[in-house]
Amino acid sequence: MSEEQLLPPEGFRQRGPVPTGARILMIRHGESRANAEGLAGGPIGDGGLTERGRAQAHALADRLVLSQELSGATALYCSNLPRARQTAEIIARGLRKDLALKEEAGIAEISVGEGDGLNWTEFVERYGAVDWAKDPTAANAPGGESLVSFHARSVHALEELIARHPHEQIVLVTHGGFIEQALKHLWGVPGSQRLLPRIENCSMTEIEFGVERQRLLRYNDLAPLPAL
Repeated sequence: MSEEQLLPPEGFRQRGPVPTGARILMIRHGESRANAEGLAGGPIGDGGLTERGRAQAHALADRLVLSQELSGATALYCSNLPRARQTAEIIARGLRKDLALKEEAGIAEISVGEGDGLNWTEFVERYGAVDWAKDPTAANAPGGESLVSFHARSVHALEELIARHPHEQIVLVTHGGFIEQALKHLWGVPGSQRLLPRIENCSMTEIEFGVERQRLLRYNDLAPLPAL
């Protein structure tokens, strides 16, 4: 008897049927220099992974090697920021060996424009603290994105990936901001609103986007760091 046949009637279900749509498995990058030092982390401020960030990525890779839970993934993407690429290169050993890492600029964190590399105190002194509750269309800095434009860019990237992989599980090594926008897209939350979810470094969040159903499959699933 199949798993589907063993499920209770629809109204009783907690687990739900086996996923058949596009399964977007998003991994937030490991701790970066920008995280550790409080910097606006565009291409300049990013700084790549810290020692702790590398340890977080290796802990996740160890788990994936043992569990083989992502052995069915058919593609691996990372954003164009160093912290995401470095994380993806580490966790790749927990995925199929034939997956080529591809860069996808659309899944990057919100652009901070000319504020890139400033610490957050300098950023606010120079450009002010953007108030998206009052105006979600305001750019965070010259050349940076607004909440609304970031959401639109993220949704466009998501929809392209869903169309490219309609019945597959794919892995995106991305950023907390992008994951928030994906959750908003899932639940139909307007681009002008915040969810403010807590998304840990190297945690996994997975969403199924399908014709029949759209649902959250996992959220903030974290591999623990090995004991020091």
